[in-house]
Amino acid sequence: MSENISRFFRDLRTAIAGTEHNFTSGSLNRAIFMLAVPMVLEMVMESLFAVVDIYFVSKVSVDAVATIGLTESVIMLVFAIAIGISMAATAMVARRIGEGKPEEAADAAWQSILLGISVSAVLGISGLIYAPDILRLMGGSEQLIAQGQNYTRWMFGGNLTIMLLFLINAVFRGAGDASLAMRTLWLANGINILLDPILIHGFGPIQAMGVEGAAIATTIGRGTGVLYQLYHLFNKGSVVTIKRHNLMFKPNIILRLINVSLGGIGQYLIGTASWIFLVRIIALFGSDVVAGYTISFRIIMFTILPSWGLSNAASTLVGQNLGAGKPDRAERSVWRSAQYNLVFMLIVATIMWLFAEPLVSFFNAEGNVLHTGMLALKYISISYIFFAYEIVISQAFNGAGDTKTPTKINFFTYWIFQLPVAYLLSVTLNLGAEGVFITILGSISLAAIIFVAIFKRGNWKQTEI
Repeated sequence: MSENISRFFRDLRTAIAGTEHNFTSGSLNRAIFMLAVPMVLEMVMESLFAVVDIYFVSKVSVDAVATIGLTESVIMLVFAIAIGISMAATAMVARRIGEGKPEEAADAAWQSILLGISVSAVLGISGLIYAPDILRLMGGSEQLIAQGQNYTRWMFGGNLTIMLLFLINAVFRGAGDASLAMRTLWLANGINILLDPILIHGFGPIQAMGVEGAAIATTIGRGTGVLYQLYHLFNKGSVVTIKRHNLMFKPNIILRLINVSLGGIGQYLIGTASWIFLVRIIALFGSDVVAGYTISFRIIMFTILPSWGLSNAASTLVGQNLGAGKPDRAERSVWRSAQYNLVFMLIVATIMWLFAEPLVSFFNAEGNVLHTGMLALKYISISYIFFAYEIVISQAFNGAGDTKTPTKINFFTYWIFQLPVAYLLSVTLNLGAEGVFITILGSISLAAIIFVAIFKRGNWKQTEI
């Protein structure tokens, strides 16, 4: 017994230190543990920041919380593109590392950064110019726009930090260096958390900036994280090291990245566009409902981001093992990761269902805000049973470089099913926001069933990147 405990803590220290990077042999359980621990801890910090951020903003006003909800629903487009390119970067880097080609992995890393910078420049300029119009389009009142437009400008203007944080961490994960990705996000979000109360509510000579202060804190924190990433990416001690000869524009690699990332971007743009329309439907019922939904969404993100970390571990294992010519090991890693994820999500779902009211009321929610947040938590927590498999298997497809299959599934479940049903239940049948929450439960359950059925066919094992 004592020997098993000692082994567990040794493995835990090794996982956090990040001294192992190749997971194409040895114990599969240990490989999942080594990757999942830093990835889950990374996402725990991201989750913590999301909760802390909305906690401080909730003390400003309901409109301030609603501003974050409306802005995030649109800036999810930036996340969608960043995640899509990141999928391509992780898949390509993991495959090259599995093949024993670190130089080609470095080429893929640098080209993905160039691609990300180009896209973020266009998005940043557009957001800076059209911030008030974005909020107005999403149903924000003139009072909300006046208070929140600078928040939106900062978030879009600083989107390069979002893009690079995702991309470079994706490179680290693909290389099996999940510990470095973890440390990056802990640094970035730690600074966010420290700056949030100072910039939002003021401290000493620093005047209170309200919701705008939250965006500034976020941009500074993420920017610091990016500098930390770049230092390690150009440091010879890293698994993937970018050298002078890698700093060239290589259109053939860019085209391969685009080819893989288009599916990834597509699947998240589909999900994001669906999310935007859902928020737009919810906005029909007033700022209180949007605020309640925003609070519940932050709580939900706090609980599912660790699950996302486990799914990222499956993605890296799939990429490296396919590169090493071990497709059966890649498949076993996915099913085992999904089983572990299910146990975790069942525990979280039970807690959310039983303690929905105190969780939402912690954020100064009352009345309709509290009621909406509780409804959202209770309905969506039920879907966690299905979500546990959906997220792991979708990331497994992406890790294999097959980003088109999840895109097709997302298109069907989010656009063909979710949007019409959400409008039907909430507006036509007068169920209000509850109709949207019921639809989210249904669409996640449907997506999980489809993902499992298609994954079992095994066609993803033949994907070339």
